[in-house]
Amino acid sequence: MKTIVITGGTDGMGNALARTYLRRGDTVAVIGRDTAKGQAFLDAAEGAGRAFFFQADLSEIEENERIIRRIRELFPVVDALVLCARHFRSTRRETADGFEATFALEYLSRFLFGHGLVEPLRKAAAPVIVNVSGPGMPKPEIRWADPGLRRGYDGVTAQTQAGRANDLLGVAFAAEHAPGPIRYVLVNPGGVATSFSGEYDAETLAHVEMLKRFGKPVHEGIAPITARIDAPPAEPLSAFVEEQRIGLAPNDFDPVAASRLRDLTRALLARRESGNGGLRDGSVL
Repeated sequence: MKTIVITGGTDGMGNALARTYLRRGDTVAVIGRDTAKGQAFLDAAEGAGRAFFFQADLSEIEENERIIRRIRELFPVVDALVLCARHFRSTRRETADGFEATFALEYLSRFLFGHGLVEPLRKAAAPVIVNVSGPGMPKPEIRWADPGLRRGYDGVTAQTQAGRANDLLGVAFAAEHAPGPIRYVLVNPGGVATSFSGEYDAETLAHVEMLKRFGKPVHEGIAPITARIDAPPAEPLSAFVEEQRIGLAPNDFDPVAASRLRDLTRALLARRESGNGGLRDGSVL
């Protein structure tokens, strides 16, 4: 039996994954903001004793750190970490730490969970991190002088920059932890009629409604994710668009940019620890 940890596991594809592995007899821990949805997940488990819910706003650094500590206390071995949490914002918002909210939730949280759970992952027989992001899609470069998008913010730009950051996160993580046992997999599930958590402007909402109508059902959307959990690839880093493996082209998976982003991330987190704020001052380099 496996232990699976899923961020964003109370809704959409994350919730479908959680229920799938519970039915298989595995232990599943989900993290989400909504207490009612978390309780619904626990109720559906029918007292199996293998379902866990942790309420947290993962756009806040302290909340990530709290949940990571709790998971490490409860689960000495973690077989799979699935990173699904997302929330679209048409209007820019800063977290209490001073980070732009999409950058915090969809990149920093994934950075923290991946590195924070290395120890229990290493103890598993075939450990894997599945980052459900957007490999294989066109994305902008990181705005190195303004990663918090204080100038020219829009929700789509925020999410596509987070997607670029996750491509680079995979590169940097694999380089840092190779030749260890943990496999890092980036998965783009394609157009799925999932929950699309967010606060949408009219134009983006129209696109979301079209995806809800014409996207493939969630049980099909999770197939490339379950495949990677059940049989992790041999390579330290791999990327898939649906079931199709894609190459790690240097322009998309640049190791120099990956190292730069890793160093920037650690510097930002250190600044937050010292009380100097996150991205409030715009230019951080």
